[in-house]
Order: sequence, then C-alpha cells, then structure tokens
Amino acid sequence: MKALTRVLGPSLAFFAFVGSGLALQNTAPGVPVSITITAEADHGKVVPSLSKEDIAVFQGKEKRPVTDLTPSGQRDEPMQLLMLFSDSARSSFNTEISGLKQFITSLPASTEVGIGYMRNGTNQMVANFTRDHASAASAIRLVSGPGGADVSPYDSVSEAIKNWPKSSAETRREIVMISSGVEGLGGGFTSDNPYVKRAISDAQKAGVVVYTIYTPGVGHSGHAFWRASWGQNFLSQLADETGGDSYMIGFGSPVSFQPFLQEISEHLKHQYRLTFDAKPEQKAGLQAIRVRVVEKNASIAAPDRVFVKAGM
Repeated sequence: MKALTRVLGPSLAFFAFVGSGLALQNTAPGVPVSITITAEADHGKVVPSLSKEDIAVFQGKEKRPVTDLTPSGQRDEPMQLLMLFSDSARSSFNTEISGLKQFITSLPASTEVGIGYMRNGTNQMVANFTRDHASAASAIRLVSGPGGADVSPYDSVSEAIKNWPKSSAETRREIVMISSGVEGLGGGFTSDNPYVKRAISDAQKAGVVVYTIYTPGVGHSGHAFWRASWGQNFLSQLADETGGDSYMIGFGSPVSFQPFLQEISEHLKHQYRLTFDAKPEQKAGLQAIRVRVVEKNASIAAPDRVFVKAGM
C-alpha cells in the first residue's frame, strides 16, 4: 500500500499542477478583437454557413479562442461603403457610370454609401455617407482625365480612412477602389512601398475591407507596361492584406465593371463579424493573424493583421 501511495502521490501532484496551469491558461486575460471576414466556397459556388466552431484563429503559432461569429451579410445589417474613383482614369470609366449607379441602388437599405474621387493624394468627397442611394448615385460624375493627376491613390485611401465618420462597432466598413494602382511618388516597386504599406496599415487599424478594380489611367504611366504591372500588384496587395479581393483583366480597360461589382456584391452577402481573444503585447499595435476554416468546404478572406490593445 505504501508503494502504491508513493506511485500515486507524485502523479496526483503532477495532475494537480497541470490542472492548475490549464486553469490559469483559460483565465489568462485576452484582448477581444472583432474583424470582418468573408466566406468563400472552396469548390463550386455554394458557400456554406459557418459557426464559431468552424473557425480557427492563429496569432503567430498560437491558436486563440474564438468567442463569437455573427453573420453580418444580412440585408438589415449596418454597413458603410465608400466608392473611391481615380480622377485620372481614362474616359472609358465614364461608360461605366450607369453600371456603378445600378450597383449602388441595389445595395441593402441599411447600407450608407459615400462617393469620393482620388486626386493628387487626396480624396474629394462628392457625396457624404448616406442611406439615400439614389442621391449618392447621382453624385457620380465624369472623371477629369488628364487634369485629374493621381500621383498617390494610396495616400487618398489613407486620407479617406482618416476622415471616416464615426460609427457603431457593429458597422462594417468597406471600400470599393477603382484605380490604375500606379504609385507615382517614388516609393519603389516592391511589396514594401511605404505609401502602399501605410494605406494597408491604416485600413487594418480601422477595420476597413478594401476591394480594388483595375482601370488604366491617362498619360504615360497609363500605358507603361511595368508601371501598370506594379500598379496591379499594389492593388492586389492592398485588397488581399485587408481581407478584400482584387479584380483585373489584362492591362486594358475592362469591358465592363459589372461582373466585378456583382462578385463584390456576393462577397458582401457572405461576411461575418468574428470576435476572438487576442494575445496582448506590451505595446498596442498591429499583430499578424491567420484565420482558417475547419472541416468545411470554404475558405476565408480576412486581414493579415489586426490592431490589438496593450495588455494590462
């Protein structure tokens, strides 16, 4: 009996220690973070419904607790959608205005729409956020073309986010950006372009999902192959790292924006508000994350980084 006691004693102590450690791990304070994610079908066109048990979130190599997953793509869920147009786009943009108006008027009544034109690194709002979709659509005008120099569409994105009106935490924030993506301030043709990276960071901090549509600009940069190529790379990077998607067909003007807008509309219907407990660091800042679907025919579009408040 004494021998049995000697065997069980350390074992019980070990399990008690492990149990205590697990309890501390489960009660360790995390920082609640909420982001917008989009479900996409892995195969076929049917996007399955998801629950929080279907989602895994990793911060670095560590899996973090998912506390809530709420569908936000329903027609009565609040959303703010900013349509950003390059003022230096080719005149082919003007033939797309009726399709853009149709897209805006087809949005759910709960969606607030704003219209802005990117020009010289700034954003000129021609329609502030409103639920009057017909009014917002009527504000779309012809682009200035040669007179609408757009040296930094990414600075325009940053300015638009900086001046974004306050909204409730449950309100989705989305941008549909139509531009050549060409960055003319000389930030370099690498994925570390500072102007592109700043726009991405600003969007991630504000929880803004960006969709981009490529359309060529006027002037020399509009037909320089290598500039157009990097413009498309930058647009794709901005969309991918904020949880959106990027659309383009070659380096010419799209035959129509309509298929792209239709796909964006479908994405908006399959979005969720994901809340998880992030691991806090000593300083507040952006933290890299990965969001995965577990055992379902779906994949997730989500931002690469999220803003996490500092730990106590």
